[in-house]
Amino acid sequence: MDFRFKLLAAALAILAAPATLVTVSEVQADDRPAPIRALVEEGLEIHGEFQAPGGLTGYAASHQGREMTVFVTADGEHAVVGTMIDAEGNDLSEASLDELVRVPQESELWQRLEQSHWIADGSADAPRVIYTFTDPNCPYCRQFWETARPWVEAGHVQLRHVMVGVLQQNSPAKAAALLGADDPEAALHDHSGGDDIAPSAQPRAIEEQVYRNNQLFEELGLYATPTTLFQHNGRLERADGMPDEERLLEMMGGAAP
Repeated sequence: MDFRFKLLAAALAILAAPATLVTVSEVQADDRPAPIRALVEEGLEIHGEFQAPGGLTGYAASHQGREMTVFVTADGEHAVVGTMIDAEGNDLSEASLDELVRVPQESELWQRLEQSHWIADGSADAPRVIYTFTDPNCPYCRQFWETARPWVEAGHVQLRHVMVGVLQQNSPAKAAALLGADDPEAALHDHSGGDDIAPSAQPRAIEEQVYRNNQLFEELGLYATPTTLFQHNGRLERADGMPDEERLLEMMGGAAP
């Protein structure tokens, strides 16, 4: 079945009204209107619903990584995919996408990072945790490691280096050597400080850790090392490459101690 509902580039101009959000777990798929069921059959993922102005019911959705809102008419017979705005031009879709799609996805991603294979750099009691994808052959990863020393050594930040091997042919073996070291944090410290680690054979389980980290790197659509993920103002943010000074301060939670 083809999509039978035209994607609207223009937004609906309807007066604003408070929206009531409902998570996807509270909505039974069989109870959804026929247009929504049809879109789901085409691959649309519904994350939750909300009451929209004008008697419409809104659905926060995504398709192949693209976020969108779908609005169903009161009779349940028709649906419009697009953005709703009010008379002042305010986007009435954004808050619902934030609440029902982005925030849960950010939480899920943070859990995936926690479950990845990383080397801790800094105190486990540090109030701030930052994940950074690190390739052993990446000069900017070493620069980032060096730049972060004041925050890490003061106990303010713990860097968690998700070790990947993506830049050079021997990168996976070097990453495995660091993950498999007797003291991975000390080995990373020496390597980042200039004592380049040599690639070495590691148990299969360690090699698979690097492989899974590489998979995560690709699944997230990342392209640079370091790529760093961190919490800022309650939201998950990402920095590609070596951050500039302003971005570094956001990442670290303030000026160097």
